[in-house]
Amino acid sequence: MSSLHERLRALPAVHQVLTDPAVIRACEVWGIDRAHATRVIQKTIAALREALRSGERTAITREEVADACVAALRDLAAPRLRPVINGTGIVLHTNLGRAVLAAEAAEAMTQAARHYTNLEFELASGTRGSRHALVEGLICHLTGAEAAMVVNNNAAAVLLALRALAAGKDVIVSRGELVEIGGSFRVPDIMAESGARLVEVGTTNRTRLADYEQAITDETALLLKVHRSNFRIVGFTESVSAAELAALGQRRGIPVYEDLGSGVLFDLRPFGIGNEPTVQDSLQAGVALVSFSGDKLLGGPQAGILAGRRDLIQRLKRHPLARALRCDKFTLAALEATLRLYLDPERAKARIPTLRMLLATPSEIAARARRYVAEIARYYPGNVELFDDHSEAGGGSLPGVTLPTVVVAFGPHPDWPAHRLERRFRLGDPPVVGRVKDDRFLLDFRTIRDEDLPALVARTRELLTRDSNNTPSHP
Repeated sequence: MSSLHERLRALPAVHQVLTDPAVIRACEVWGIDRAHATRVIQKTIAALREALRSGERTAITREEVADACVAALRDLAAPRLRPVINGTGIVLHTNLGRAVLAAEAAEAMTQAARHYTNLEFELASGTRGSRHALVEGLICHLTGAEAAMVVNNNAAAVLLALRALAAGKDVIVSRGELVEIGGSFRVPDIMAESGARLVEVGTTNRTRLADYEQAITDETALLLKVHRSNFRIVGFTESVSAAELAALGQRRGIPVYEDLGSGVLFDLRPFGIGNEPTVQDSLQAGVALVSFSGDKLLGGPQAGILAGRRDLIQRLKRHPLARALRCDKFTLAALEATLRLYLDPERAKARIPTLRMLLATPSEIAARARRYVAEIARYYPGNVELFDDHSEAGGGSLPGVTLPTVVVAFGPHPDWPAHRLERRFRLGDPPVVGRVKDDRFLLDFRTIRDEDLPALVARTRELLTRDSNNTPSHP
């Protein structure tokens, strides 16, 4: 074997790699100029040189150098945020971006991106306007609120409400509602950050109206109710309804703020899906202020929507933090388009993907799954079958609620163990995310839409028929 010095000298120079046909083609396909390509190649060769010095690699050919540089160029130019086919059955999958937008919302974002807009400009008067006004009217019309505003997510809405309305004052909340949601977001932590003082009442499983009333002092600024949107407490329990708490707040002159979390505008209860109160329910019960997410059960973009009494919303709008937490034109465009669909509930059901997926029946899902199986079953050496299973809403919504669904199951096969199928689907283009259960790879067709089928069929055929070594190729 040659010496380390000889192996290091055998590595091609940067200018030589730049003339490699595969590297030239990669730069052309991915739009990378010579200066940026040079930097990538320099780093790649340096890493390969270090691999030789450390003994991690014993030999590296010129072809392997070119392959490594092409892979590095691809990694630089390839988009990190990619469309994914969701075969998990979780409608609001937080890791997959939660709500899929309606076509109308996506088009509104495109228009806002391609043109100047009247984001903060009053066309009628020709003077400076407020971005809050763009969606405030629709939110108020749909919810019955006196006023409304939007910030970048519901955690921001909670922070703004507590900071603007209760900094340095007491906020009373039930111990059973001191929740933690994804990303270690805890109500006590956000309250401390806001400058409000937490006053806990009741116990984990039982809180009575008298507990709130006994805790009220001259320092009380808010009565806070946090909807348990991502878990349930069952058994020996007692809690105070929004209407009861609102009545207490009105008697004592203290606003009641309810963090609804998921935020339902379309009542799912008549369809047998959960028992989530709507935003309208809370405001009609007398709650002074509510906040909720835009990208959960509403089916819109990430946003935190605040709605309620005009005087409270005005205080929130005037607070300096409101500017730091405000939404951009893309969010407002998508949210407005989504809210407009709610003006006709039947249209909302048909056009908003989140509602359409939640309300899909097992027979509708099965029909879509059968079309897929008819296209791909002959390519898989094992059994491909349909069976009944259960989906979830996800995203911290509808806790404990399961939705009957139909999944396609790839049965065990020596050449295709479930974990290998899962990985190959996930690493493809487009990536397909499913789940493994009982040594079978499952695709839940509740969250696989009609428009996903052509790409899914093509990806499945490619995966099952191409060489199993899955060796990366040049562009």
